[in-house]
Amino acid sequence: MDMVRHLRYFTVVAEELHFGRAAIRLGMAQPPLSQRIKRLEAELGVQLFDRSARQVRLTEEGRLLLGEAREVVARVDRLRDLLRQGDGAVLRVGVPPDLAAAVIAALVAGFREHDPAVRLAPVEIWTADQVTALEEGAIDVGLVRHPVTAPALSFGRTLVQTPGVLLAADDPLVRSADVHLADLAGRELVMLPMDGEPGLHAETLAECRRQGFLPERVHHGIGLGLVVAGSAVAFGERAEVPGVVWRPLLGSPLAWRVSTAWRTATPMTEEFEAAAVRALKESAGMADEGAAPARRVSGRPGLLS
Repeated sequence: MDMVRHLRYFTVVAEELHFGRAAIRLGMAQPPLSQRIKRLEAELGVQLFDRSARQVRLTEEGRLLLGEAREVVARVDRLRDLLRQGDGAVLRVGVPPDLAAAVIAALVAGFREHDPAVRLAPVEIWTADQVTALEEGAIDVGLVRHPVTAPALSFGRTLVQTPGVLLAADDPLVRSADVHLADLAGRELVMLPMDGEPGLHAETLAECRRQGFLPERVHHGIGLGLVVAGSAVAFGERAEVPGVVWRPLLGSPLAWRVSTAWRTATPMTEEFEAAAVRALKESAGMADEGAAPARRVSGRPGLLS
């Protein structure tokens, strides 16, 4: 059992005294959080919380553990920060799995220009897992999609991408210069994983409903096989995939937002923030929130392609 991780979970629940709020703060579902607290209790052989239908309270054992748990977690965090300093430092970065290779290359190159002594170590994980990893110190900084609820994190400059729709080459809608969301009625939709991008997923489907598009079925993934087969459509940027045609959405109804996120600010996270903004603007066609969309680029479908 990862004792430090479980102690971190315990301190958050102890501060919130509410498993639902603690789960939101940690960026995870409530049932796994409850299971991990029970596992910690079993490991220590004590009950840490009195649970009832109305409230959660610390037991005497829980109160005794809380101060020590906070100190253990803080010491581990300080040790990690210390080891990252100096020559040979590594900045662990969370990036969405559908981030285009060209964007990653631009990001790494841009960061290296300003701090060649630090090596970027990208880890491909979705937003929900990035929040947990940032809270636990498993990564130092991430690229997350909004909306996201994480009170313990800080966020950088928000950039926006306005996706179009990806259609099969023989879809009748490819004859149109642009497509209204309502024109997609009766079609199935391919979206990013709901458990990995819950905020973006909910926001996108809500806007589809407002615009008159209720997908017959929602498939989760980043591949375009169903689009090529004519079984579904997808949202994203232009994709160099045979059998797929991209069209803009009339009125740009979808605005997908992304920013950097971190738990502890350091000079390295500040440098990464600057490099990320440049790379996302120049290589991913993103723009500042409220500004005109930047040029579009080719790549994989998704928020950052």
